[in-house]
Amino acid sequence: MPDTLFGFPLAAIAGQVLVGMINGSLYALMSLGLAIIFGLLRVVNFAHGAQYMLGAFVAWGLLEYLGLNYWWALVLAPLVVGLSGVALERTLLRRLYHIDHVYALLLTFGFALILEGVFRYKFGATGQPYPNPIAGGLDTPMAFFPWYRLWVIAASMGMCILTWFVIERTKLGSYLRAATENPNLVRTFGVRVPRMLMLTYGLGVALAGFSGVMAAPIYQVNPLMGSQLIIVVFAVVVIGGMGSIVGAIVAGFGLGVLEGITKLVYPDGAGMVVFVVMLIVLAVRPQGLFGSLR
Repeated sequence: MPDTLFGFPLAAIAGQVLVGMINGSLYALMSLGLAIIFGLLRVVNFAHGAQYMLGAFVAWGLLEYLGLNYWWALVLAPLVVGLSGVALERTLLRRLYHIDHVYALLLTFGFALILEGVFRYKFGATGQPYPNPIAGGLDTPMAFFPWYRLWVIAASMGMCILTWFVIERTKLGSYLRAATENPNLVRTFGVRVPRMLMLTYGLGVALAGFSGVMAAPIYQVNPLMGSQLIIVVFAVVVIGGMGSIVGAIVAGFGLGVLEGITKLVYPDGAGMVVFVVMLIVLAVRPQGLFGSLR
Protein backbone atom coordinates (compact mmCIF):
# COMPACT_ATOMS: atom_id res chain seq x y z
CA MET A 1 0.00 0.00 0.00
CA PRO A 2 1.53 3.38 -1.00
CA ASP A 3 2.33 5.85 1.75
CA THR A 4 1.52 8.91 -0.34
CA LEU A 5 -1.26 10.19 -2.59
CA PHE A 6 -0.58 13.03 -5.03
CA GLY A 7 2.65 13.61 -3.16
CA PHE A 8 1.02 13.99 0.27
CA PRO A 9 1.36 11.41 3.07
CA LEU A 10 -1.78 9.31 3.54
CA ALA A 11 -1.63 9.92 7.29
CA ALA A 12 -1.72 13.67 6.72
CA ILE A 13 -4.61 13.36 4.25
CA ALA A 14 -6.59 11.13 6.62
CA GLY A 15 -5.93 13.52 9.51
CA GLN A 16 -7.11 16.57 7.57
CA VAL A 17 -10.21 14.76 6.29
CA LEU A 18 -11.05 13.88 9.92
CA VAL A 19 -10.54 17.50 11.00
CA GLY A 20 -12.67 18.61 8.07
CA MET A 21 -15.44 16.18 8.98
CA ILE A 22 -15.41 17.40 12.59
CA ASN A 23 -15.64 21.04 11.52
CA GLY A 24 -18.21 20.02 8.92
CA SER A 25 -20.29 18.34 11.63
CA LEU A 26 -20.50 21.63 13.52
CA TYR A 27 -21.08 23.62 10.33
CA ALA A 28 -23.90 21.28 9.30
CA LEU A 29 -25.68 21.37 12.67
CA MET A 30 -25.32 25.13 13.05
CA SER A 31 -26.39 25.75 9.45
CA LEU A 32 -29.33 23.40 9.89
CA GLY A 33 -30.62 25.45 12.82
CA LEU A 34 -30.20 28.67 10.85
CA ALA A 35 -31.91 27.15 7.80
CA ILE A 36 -34.90 26.04 9.88
CA ILE A 37 -35.30 29.47 11.47
CA PHE A 38 -34.89 31.39 8.22
CA GLY A 39 -36.81 28.92 6.08
CA LEU A 40 -39.85 28.81 8.35
CA LEU A 41 -39.76 32.18 10.15
CA ARG A 42 -37.85 34.33 7.62
CA VAL A 43 -35.62 35.51 10.48
CA VAL A 44 -31.84 35.86 10.07
CA ASN A 45 -30.80 34.70 13.54
CA PHE A 46 -27.56 36.51 14.34
CA ALA A 47 -27.79 35.19 17.91
CA HIS A 48 -27.03 31.66 16.68
CA GLY A 49 -23.32 31.86 17.50
CA ALA A 50 -24.03 33.14 21.01
CA GLN A 51 -26.56 30.34 21.53
CA TYR A 52 -23.91 27.83 20.42
CA MET A 53 -21.58 29.36 23.03
CA LEU A 54 -24.38 29.18 25.62
CA GLY A 55 -24.78 25.45 24.99
CA ALA A 56 -21.07 24.89 25.63
CA PHE A 57 -21.16 26.96 28.83
CA VAL A 58 -24.26 25.15 30.09
CA ALA A 59 -22.41 21.84 29.58
CA TRP A 60 -19.39 23.22 31.45
CA GLY A 61 -21.58 24.61 34.25
CA LEU A 62 -23.46 21.33 34.68
CA LEU A 63 -20.14 19.54 35.19
CA GLU A 64 -18.48 22.24 37.28
CA TYR A 65 -21.34 23.03 39.67
CA LEU A 66 -23.67 20.00 39.58
CA GLY A 67 -21.28 17.19 38.67
CA LEU A 68 -23.40 16.16 35.67
CA ASN A 69 -21.23 14.68 32.94
CA TYR A 70 -21.18 15.11 29.18
CA TRP A 71 -24.01 12.67 28.49
CA TRP A 72 -26.37 14.55 30.80
CA ALA A 73 -25.25 17.82 29.20
CA LEU A 74 -25.98 16.46 25.73
CA VAL A 75 -29.64 16.25 26.76
CA LEU A 76 -30.01 19.14 29.20
CA ALA A 77 -27.97 21.89 27.50
CA PRO A 78 -29.96 21.89 24.21
CA LEU A 79 -33.12 21.94 26.32
CA VAL A 80 -31.90 24.98 28.29
CA VAL A 81 -30.80 26.80 25.13
CA GLY A 82 -34.06 25.89 23.39
CA LEU A 83 -36.10 27.25 26.30
CA SER A 84 -34.08 30.47 26.27
CA GLY A 85 -34.89 30.74 22.55
CA VAL A 86 -38.57 30.16 23.27
CA ALA A 87 -38.48 32.98 25.82
CA LEU A 88 -36.75 35.31 23.34
CA GLU A 89 -39.25 34.51 20.60
CA ARG A 90 -42.26 34.85 22.89
CA THR A 91 -41.26 38.14 24.49
CA LEU A 92 -39.49 40.04 21.69
CA LEU A 93 -39.10 38.34 18.34
CA ARG A 94 -42.76 37.65 17.55
CA ARG A 95 -43.52 41.36 17.72
CA LEU A 96 -41.31 41.89 14.65
CA TYR A 97 -42.69 39.28 12.23
CA HIS A 98 -44.98 41.72 10.43
CA ILE A 99 -42.44 44.47 9.83
CA ASP A 100 -39.18 44.64 7.89
CA HIS A 101 -36.92 41.63 8.49
CA VAL A 102 -33.97 43.88 9.29
CA TYR A 103 -35.49 44.62 12.72
CA ALA A 104 -35.38 40.92 13.70
CA LEU A 105 -31.80 40.76 12.45
CA LEU A 106 -30.82 43.76 14.58
CA LEU A 107 -32.64 42.32 17.60
CA THR A 108 -30.82 38.98 17.42
CA PHE A 109 -27.51 40.73 16.75
CA GLY A 110 -27.98 42.90 19.82
CA PHE A 111 -28.99 39.88 21.90
CA ALA A 112 -25.80 38.09 20.80
CA LEU A 113 -23.63 41.04 21.83
CA ILE A 114 -25.32 41.24 25.24
CA LEU A 115 -25.02 37.50 25.88
CA GLU A 116 -21.36 37.40 24.87
CA GLY A 117 -20.65 40.50 26.93
CA VAL A 118 -22.23 39.01 30.06
CA PHE A 119 -20.20 35.80 29.76
CA ARG A 120 -17.01 37.71 28.99
CA TYR A 121 -17.55 39.86 32.08
CA LYS A 122 -18.11 36.76 34.22
CA PHE A 123 -15.49 34.38 32.81
CA GLY A 124 -13.06 36.59 30.87
CA ALA A 125 -11.78 35.85 27.38
CA THR A 126 -9.78 32.78 28.40
CA GLY A 127 -11.23 29.34 27.77
CA GLN A 128 -12.59 26.83 30.26
CA PRO A 129 -11.36 23.26 29.66
CA TYR A 130 -13.87 20.44 29.29
CA PRO A 131 -12.77 16.78 29.70
CA ASN A 132 -12.91 14.28 26.86
CA PRO A 133 -15.84 11.92 27.59
CA ILE A 134 -14.59 9.08 25.35
CA ALA A 135 -10.94 8.07 25.69
CA GLY A 136 -8.93 6.08 23.18
CA GLY A 137 -9.42 5.74 19.48
CA LEU A 138 -9.25 3.63 16.35
CA ASP A 139 -5.68 2.84 15.30
CA THR A 140 -5.37 2.17 11.57
CA PRO A 141 -2.35 1.83 9.28
CA MET A 142 -3.05 5.32 7.94
CA ALA A 143 -3.76 7.29 11.11
CA PHE A 144 -5.14 7.28 14.65
CA PHE A 145 -8.78 8.36 14.89
CA PRO A 146 -9.94 9.39 18.41
CA TRP A 147 -13.25 7.81 19.38
CA TYR A 148 -14.72 11.12 20.49
CA ARG A 149 -14.06 12.74 17.12
CA LEU A 150 -15.73 9.81 15.38
CA TRP A 151 -18.66 10.10 17.80
CA VAL A 152 -19.09 13.81 16.95
CA ILE A 153 -19.28 13.00 13.23
CA ALA A 154 -21.75 10.13 13.74
CA ALA A 155 -23.93 12.08 16.20
CA SER A 156 -24.06 15.10 13.92
CA MET A 157 -25.08 13.01 10.93
CA GLY A 158 -27.74 11.25 12.98
CA MET A 159 -29.16 14.53 14.33
CA CYS A 160 -29.18 16.08 10.85
CA ILE A 161 -31.06 13.11 9.37
CA LEU A 162 -33.52 13.06 12.29
CA THR A 163 -34.21 16.78 11.98
CA TRP A 164 -34.69 16.51 8.21
CA PHE A 165 -37.12 13.62 8.72
CA VAL A 166 -39.16 15.52 11.33
CA ILE A 167 -39.41 18.68 9.19
CA GLU A 168 -39.98 17.03 5.81
CA ARG A 169 -41.71 13.71 6.52
CA THR A 170 -43.95 14.07 9.59
CA LYS A 171 -47.29 15.73 10.31
CA LEU A 172 -45.59 18.05 12.82
CA GLY A 173 -43.19 19.20 10.12
CA SER A 174 -46.02 19.82 7.68
CA TYR A 175 -47.80 21.94 10.29
CA LEU A 176 -44.60 23.91 10.92
CA ARG A 177 -44.17 24.64 7.21
CA ALA A 178 -47.84 25.44 6.69
CA ALA A 179 -47.97 27.73 9.73
CA THR A 180 -45.55 30.11 8.04
CA GLU A 181 -46.84 29.78 4.47
CA ASN A 182 -50.59 29.94 5.13
CA PRO A 183 -51.33 30.62 8.81
CA ASN A 184 -55.03 31.33 8.28
CA LEU A 185 -55.58 27.92 6.69
CA VAL A 186 -53.69 26.18 9.50
CA ARG A 187 -55.83 27.94 12.12
CA THR A 188 -58.94 26.34 10.62
CA PHE A 189 -57.52 22.95 11.67
CA GLY A 190 -57.29 24.11 15.28
CA VAL A 191 -53.50 24.59 15.20
CA ARG A 192 -52.12 27.40 17.35
CA VAL A 193 -49.86 29.17 14.87
CA PRO A 194 -47.95 31.36 17.39
CA ARG A 195 -47.08 28.24 19.39
CA MET A 196 -45.79 26.49 16.24
CA LEU A 197 -43.60 29.48 15.39
CA MET A 198 -42.28 29.56 18.95
CA LEU A 199 -41.40 25.85 18.81
CA THR A 200 -39.70 26.34 15.45
CA TYR A 201 -37.36 28.97 16.85
CA GLY A 202 -36.77 26.86 19.95
CA LEU A 203 -35.83 23.85 17.80
CA GLY A 204 -33.42 25.88 15.70
CA VAL A 205 -31.53 27.32 18.66
CA ALA A 206 -31.56 23.95 20.47
CA LEU A 207 -29.51 22.60 17.56
CA ALA A 208 -27.00 25.39 18.21
CA GLY A 209 -26.88 24.35 21.87
CA PHE A 210 -26.36 20.71 20.87
CA SER A 211 -23.45 21.80 18.66
CA GLY A 212 -21.94 23.74 21.54
CA VAL A 213 -21.99 20.70 23.82
CA MET A 214 -20.26 18.55 21.19
CA ALA A 215 -17.65 21.26 20.58
CA ALA A 216 -16.84 21.73 24.28
CA PRO A 217 -14.39 18.77 24.64
CA ILE A 218 -12.64 19.67 21.36
CA TYR A 219 -12.28 23.43 21.74
CA GLN A 220 -12.00 25.34 25.00
CA VAL A 221 -15.29 26.81 26.19
CA ASN A 222 -15.01 30.58 25.91
CA PRO A 223 -17.37 33.53 25.34
CA LEU A 224 -16.01 34.25 21.84
CA MET A 225 -16.31 30.73 20.42
CA GLY A 226 -19.63 31.54 18.75
CA SER A 227 -18.56 34.79 17.13
CA GLN A 228 -15.53 33.01 15.67
CA LEU A 229 -17.77 30.43 13.98
CA ILE A 230 -20.96 32.22 12.99
CA ILE A 231 -19.58 34.09 9.95
CA VAL A 232 -18.40 30.82 8.37
CA VAL A 233 -21.75 29.20 9.18
CA PHE A 234 -23.66 32.01 7.47
CA ALA A 235 -21.48 31.49 4.39
CA VAL A 236 -22.33 27.76 4.50
CA VAL A 237 -26.05 28.57 4.66
CA VAL A 238 -25.77 30.91 1.66
CA ILE A 239 -23.90 28.25 -0.34
CA GLY A 240 -26.42 25.53 0.50
CA GLY A 241 -29.39 27.83 -0.09
CA MET A 242 -31.10 30.07 2.45
CA GLY A 243 -33.76 28.01 4.18
CA SER A 244 -32.75 24.72 2.54
CA ILE A 245 -32.38 21.93 5.09
CA VAL A 246 -30.69 19.52 2.68
CA GLY A 247 -28.44 22.34 1.45
CA ALA A 248 -27.33 23.16 4.99
CA ILE A 249 -26.38 19.55 5.69
CA VAL A 250 -24.60 18.84 2.39
CA ALA A 251 -22.80 22.19 2.28
CA GLY A 252 -21.78 21.93 5.94
CA PHE A 253 -20.05 18.58 5.62
CA GLY A 254 -18.71 19.24 2.12
CA LEU A 255 -17.17 22.59 2.97
CA GLY A 256 -15.71 21.23 6.18
CA VAL A 257 -13.83 18.55 4.23
CA LEU A 258 -12.79 21.08 1.56
CA GLU A 259 -11.43 23.36 4.28
CA GLY A 260 -9.48 20.46 5.80
CA ILE A 261 -7.93 19.45 2.47
CA THR A 262 -7.06 23.07 1.75
CA LYS A 263 -5.09 23.22 5.02
CA LEU A 264 -2.93 20.44 3.63
CA VAL A 265 -2.54 21.73 0.07
CA TYR A 266 -2.44 25.49 0.67
CA PRO A 267 -2.56 26.31 4.42
CA ASP A 268 -2.75 30.08 3.91
CA GLY A 269 -5.97 29.68 1.93
CA ALA A 270 -7.85 27.48 4.40
CA GLY A 271 -9.44 30.42 6.18
CA MET A 272 -10.89 31.90 3.01
CA VAL A 273 -11.79 28.88 0.88
CA VAL A 274 -15.40 28.83 2.16
CA PHE A 275 -15.86 32.47 1.17
CA VAL A 276 -14.30 31.90 -2.24
CA VAL A 277 -16.82 29.10 -2.83
CA MET A 278 -19.59 31.40 -1.62
CA LEU A 279 -18.63 34.10 -4.14
CA ILE A 280 -18.55 31.55 -6.97
CA VAL A 281 -21.94 30.10 -6.00
CA LEU A 282 -23.52 33.56 -5.71
CA ALA A 283 -22.19 34.45 -9.15
CA VAL A 284 -23.41 31.25 -10.81
CA ARG A 285 -26.50 30.33 -8.75
CA PRO A 286 -27.60 33.18 -6.44
CA GLN A 287 -30.24 31.08 -4.66
CA GLY A 288 -27.59 28.60 -3.51
CA LEU A 289 -26.95 25.00 -4.52
CA PHE A 290 -30.22 23.65 -3.11
CA GLY A 291 -32.22 26.85 -2.71
CA SER A 292 -35.02 28.24 -4.84
CA LEU A 293 -35.82 31.77 -5.93
CA ARG A 294 -38.94 33.20 -4.26
